[in-house]
Parts: sequence; C-alpha cells; structure tokens
Amino acid sequence: MASIKLKGNTSGEITLTTPSTLSNGTLNIPDTTGNIITSGDTGSISTAMLADDSVTNAKIGSGAVGATELASTLDLSGKTVTLPAGTGGKILQVLQVTKTNTFSTSSQSFVDVTGLSVSITPSSSSSKILVIASLALGNNGTHSDARLMRNTTAIAIGDASSNRTRSTFHLSSVSNTDIPTPSITWLDSPATTSATTYKMQVAVPYSSSYVIYVNRGADDSDAGYAGRLASSITVMEVAG
Repeated sequence: MASIKLKGNTSGEITLTTPSTLSNGTLNIPDTTGNIITSGDTGSISTAMLADDSVTNAKIGSGAVGATELASTLDLSGKTVTLPAGTGGKILQVLQVTKTNTFSTSSQSFVDVTGLSVSITPSSSSSKILVIASLALGNNGTHSDARLMRNTTAIAIGDASSNRTRSTFHLSSVSNTDIPTPSITWLDSPATTSATTYKMQVAVPYSSSYVIYVNRGADDSDAGYAGRLASSITVMEVAG
C-alpha cells in the first residue's frame, strides 16, 4: 500500500493512501482554485457547485424536505397536481361574486348579466367545479329565461325540443312587484387547468316587447313594497 504525506506549513500532515490493489485509472485534478471535499465534510457543497437537475428523487432522503424547506408560496401555474389516494372530494378553493345592483334587458337572445361572473383556475384537470347560483328575477308579466354559462357554453340547461327555449331558469308571468329568486347547484367537469368563467345570461326569447329584470321587479316605485335583492354565483374546486 503506497502513501503520500503532505505536511502543513507549521504543523500537522495529511496522508494520501492508495488501496492495496488498483485497476489502472486516472485521477484528474481540475484546473481551478478550490477545496477538495471528503466524505467527512458537512455543509461544504454550495448550490453553485451543483448542476441544474443534478439531484434526483432517489438521492433525497425520506422526510428530508419539510415545511421549513419550502417557500411560503408554491407556484403551480401550468402544472398538473396529482393528489394522493383518498383526497378526492375535498374542497381546494372557493370563489364568489355577488351582484347587488340591477339589470334589465328586452333582448330575445341571451345576454350577459353585467357584474355577475366569476373566474376560477382549477389546479388539476381532474377537478370538478361545484357551482351554486341564485338569481333574483322579475318581469313585466311575461315569459323570460336565464341560463348558467361556462365560458361560452351553456350548462345546466334542458334538452333540445323543437322551438322550446333551453334554459336554467324559466319565469312565467309574475306580478310587477314579485321577485322570485330561483337557485341551482351544479357539479361541472371543465377538464382544464385554464381560467374558467362562470356567469349568468338572461333573455326574453318570445318577444322583444317583454322585459326581464335582475334584483328588482317590474314595478320599481320608490315605495316600501318595491324590493331590491341580491344575486350570486359561488364556485368551489372539488378534488377529482
């Protein structure tokens, strides 16, 4: 067994020892200034010495990364999150929009109710979105409709049937001071991790001489019998 001893300038020495038997090999010393790190060192390897993606999962000890090693904010934009078995059905995020002012239209085609839309970005394409919507509606004694939308797609509507209007809510003739407030709970499957908007649209498909109102009745007199209500949409991401 061969060895080389390196003495310190003032005291001490380091012995470099080779094994008893060796296969032919070459030990290359890099042409740079630095320190040689041994297995007895602790905390000697800096982040600058590690190439990107050089540490694999197999080299990370079980339980080595805990809450203190993680940033306070975890950016998962554009990533697919796979949850452990048994976590399906948990609520991951909740958003809500509430409309307290009024809206009206005589459009025979569905139009957006201004100020009544909410956008949610699912963390996984397997997530479902639980939508709870309530809409305070009035009309001038005529037929009117409302429907729930996901982006540009109508959801929570009935099947097509000849000339009948496919809608989420249908309001027939009510008195000028009545303001019914129908609601719906709908479990949607957008199958995306992109921002998704849920909103309400209203229309009076039968005739443009009719009017549909939101959060008020047809009779909006400045009197105690005339009501002003609120409408809302709540969306919840449910783990798939």
